Amino acid sequence: MIAEIGINHNGSVDLAKQLIDMAKRAGCDAVKFQKRTIDIVYTEQMLDSPRESPWGTTQRAQKEGLEFGRREYDEIDAHCKAAGIEWFASAWDIPSLEFMRPYDLRYNKIASAMMTHRAFVEAVAAEKKPTFISTGMCGWDEVDAVVALFREAGCPFVLMHTVSEYPASEDILNLGVINALRQRYGCPVGYSGHEASVSPSVVAAVMGAVAVERHVTLDRAMYGSDQAASLERPGLESLVAQIRKIPVMLGGGDKTCTEGEMSVAGKLRYWQQA
Repeated sequence: MIAEIGINHNGSVDLAKQLIDMAKRAGCDAVKFQKRTIDIVYTEQMLDSPRESPWGTTQRAQKEGLEFGRREYDEIDAHCKAAGIEWFASAWDIPSLEFMRPYDLRYNKIASAMMTHRAFVEAVAAEKKPTFISTGMCGWDEVDAVVALFREAGCPFVLMHTVSEYPASEDILNLGVINALRQRYGCPVGYSGHEASVSPSVVAAVMGAVAVERHVTLDRAMYGSDQAASLERPGLESLVAQIRKIPVMLGGGDKTCTEGEMSVAGKLRYWQQA
C-alpha cells in the first residue's frame, strides 16, 4: 500500500508530515513524493506564462512553490524514519534521480509520463532498485521497450496499470489490463489509481495487484491539480482495511468443510441422522 503524497503537500513540510502520519495510521507501507528540476521539465516559455497561484502570477512561481529541496527532504527522511514508514519519490529527470541517491531509498518509481524518456529509464534501471513502473499513456510497444531495458539491466520491477486522467472516471479504468500485463510479461503487476472512489483499488487487489498506489490529501477541496483525484483520511483507512482482508477472505483455495459446517450438516441432513 503506497500513499502518493506527490505535490499535495503544497510546498509545506508540515503538511507533508501530516500526510505521512495519516498514511502510517491508515496502515500504508510507504509514502511517495515527486521530484523535478523545473528548468529541465518545463520550457522557459511555459514557465514565463501567466498562472495565478498562492506563490505568484507565473507558472514558474507555482512550480517552484511546489518543489522541495535538500532541507525539506532531509526533514521528510527523518520524519519517515521516526514514524517507521518507507518513503521514496518519482524523479522526473536525471538530476532529480541523482538528488535522491544520498537517502539510500529502497524503491524507485517511473511515472507514466517518463516511460518514453529512454535515457532516464536506463538511468533508473542502472540503479537496480526494485522499481514501480506506471504504464499510463502507453501502448504495448512502449511497455515492451521499458520491460526489455529493465530485464537487460537485471533490475527488478513491478508494472503498475494506470489511467492517466485526474480524476479518472470508473468507466475508463480498464482493470482487465492487470491480467493482460501479467500474462504478457510474466511479472508482478500493481495498480496506481486516480479515481475518486475506493472500490476500483479493492477490485485491483482481488485481481492480484501486488501493490496499490493512491494519491492522498487532507482535504480534496485544497489548492492543487491532484487533490480531486486523491483519498482523504476516511477513504484511505477504508481502502487499506478492505485490501488487508482480501487474503484472509480468499483463503487457500482448497474445497473443505469447516467444523461449523459439519455441525450444521448434522442438523440439516436429516436422512443421515438415522
